[in-house]
Amino acid sequence: MSSLKVMLGVLAAGLALSGCMQATRFEATDTKAFKPKDKELLAKVRYENTPVAEPFRRAIVDYHRKEAPGSIVVDSDNHYLYWVMDGGKAIRYGITVGEEAMAWSGIAKVGSMTEWPAWHPTPGEISRLGVPTFVAPGPDNPMGSRAMYLYSGGKDTLFRIHGTNQPEYIGASISSGCIRLTNEDAIDLYNRVKVGTIVVVLEPKHGDSPYNSRLALQGGGSGSSF
Repeated sequence: MSSLKVMLGVLAAGLALSGCMQATRFEATDTKAFKPKDKELLAKVRYENTPVAEPFRRAIVDYHRKEAPGSIVVDSDNHYLYWVMDGGKAIRYGITVGEEAMAWSGIAKVGSMTEWPAWHPTPGEISRLGVPTFVAPGPDNPMGSRAMYLYSGGKDTLFRIHGTNQPEYIGASISSGCIRLTNEDAIDLYNRVKVGTIVVVLEPKHGDSPYNSRLALQGGGSGSSF
């Protein structure tokens, strides 16, 4: 997918969603929550910190699905990640997701968490993308500022929720399957999550409406034996 097609897709999605913003309160980044290392490394980024299209900016929204507070729900179809709160609310983050052929869906939990992670590409990524076997942590690392590793059945799924050095693609489907947020949003989400947090990645065509609940979890943050 060319960069032009991706950017046009993001723009079209933004226009389509712009009429559905009722009961939405946008959340500005609170830099007071940043650690000294965050401020140091974010000041050194060499990518263009492209503003996220308005419909994909972090916001508190009404939430009518049945997942328990403390859960994460990923709606890949609409490029949103929800952190479920009490009182029928959620924090909604715009995301980049995997192309259809490489997307993953299911129920997992956060098995581990890392600040400013290194990147160890899979053999498939090395072959497909021509990347090195190891990329050190830092502002130019594709994993960005934070990584939350998804586990299922006690095993690493090899899918992650992480930051990005390509904020211009928030709202698009281009990644190798992982779920990307802006580095600022990744820090915000990381500060709310803990090991054991339940993560529901909706199947394709199952994210059409927050009113059409297809999964109902009985427990949130502590998780079960996925």
